[in-house]
Amino acid sequence: MLTRRQSLGLLAAGLPALHLRAKAAPSLAPKPLVFAHRGASALRPEHTLASYARAMMDGADFIEPDLVMTKDGHLVVRHESNIAGTTDVADHPEFASRHRSLKIDGRVETGWFTTDFTLAELKTLRARERLSTIRVHNTRYDDHFEIPTFEEVIEQVAAQSAATGKVFGLVPEIKHSTHFNSLGLNPEAAFLRTISAHNYTRQAPLEVQSFETGNLGRIRSDVLSINPQARLMLLMGERKDVPPDLLAAGKTTTFGDLMTPDGLKDIRRYADVIGPSNTDLIPRDSKGAWLEPSTLVTDAHKAGLLVHSYTARPENYFLPTQLRSNAGDAVRNPQGMIAELRRYLDMGIDGFFTDDPALGRIAVDGTI
Repeated sequence: MLTRRQSLGLLAAGLPALHLRAKAAPSLAPKPLVFAHRGASALRPEHTLASYARAMMDGADFIEPDLVMTKDGHLVVRHESNIAGTTDVADHPEFASRHRSLKIDGRVETGWFTTDFTLAELKTLRARERLSTIRVHNTRYDDHFEIPTFEEVIEQVAAQSAATGKVFGLVPEIKHSTHFNSLGLNPEAAFLRTISAHNYTRQAPLEVQSFETGNLGRIRSDVLSINPQARLMLLMGERKDVPPDLLAAGKTTTFGDLMTPDGLKDIRRYADVIGPSNTDLIPRDSKGAWLEPSTLVTDAHKAGLLVHSYTARPENYFLPTQLRSNAGDAVRNPQGMIAELRRYLDMGIDGFFTDDPALGRIAVDGTI
């Protein structure tokens, strides 16, 4: 008999569970999945078609587009609504007057926001490297690529799948749901329209993410009616923080509360997966050194949830101090990232987000 975790993992690979069970009963547990975090963002500016193309070439199983809304109701792919740090908008004098401060998810931000632009206006901008001091090599691609729409990413992934014969999953994140809805926009409706309109997203592996709890519950049945193998993932923010939708409703339940055994059981009502940070798996001290591992992976599995953690990055700056090399913070340390991932894999995670899918592939496949 397949466990629920094994069945979900087989669906993630886009393969019929019963067919695999008949052929390979002795080794049912699927390989952990490699999720391309904003594409191959360690090697190309995040959320560009170039970044996604590199990720698929480098062996990613799933591609992650973060979805934000435009003024005229389109879904475009940016990590957040504030595009000050990821585009050349500051160099466009015609948009200077749109620079402002805005409260999003309980925090005040200053910059330019996608909800103040139409899609046509955003298409006049070009993407830039967000971590320009750490990933200096990526700045050579600044201003080369436009901001893609969700539809364009789906088309690219479908085309690469047709070209290579490999089925790539999509793991889109619906960003800032409560904020967008407060502006009269509806990202969930736009998302459902988009995935229902494309043959690829009706059939390929699909995992929908959000840091909010309410929208996952609202769209769960609709998503599954469009793509029966789809899953929903609750992303986990800082343990002390309250999910944005709960915060807006005046509630005090924190992500830390949701990581307890009782909280995880409650999550199972509307999600199939949790997405904790790597520091939720193994906390770090003030100097970045690993402490004792938590029981989160085990607790989540007991609640019937898969665990897809974020984010594995290859630069020394992001690694636990035990795995950093003697080079500078911005220096790539592939062996360190692989070693970090293998410790999480030993803890039983079912997949992980990484900025460098090629290294993630090595960690899973055990080639070095």
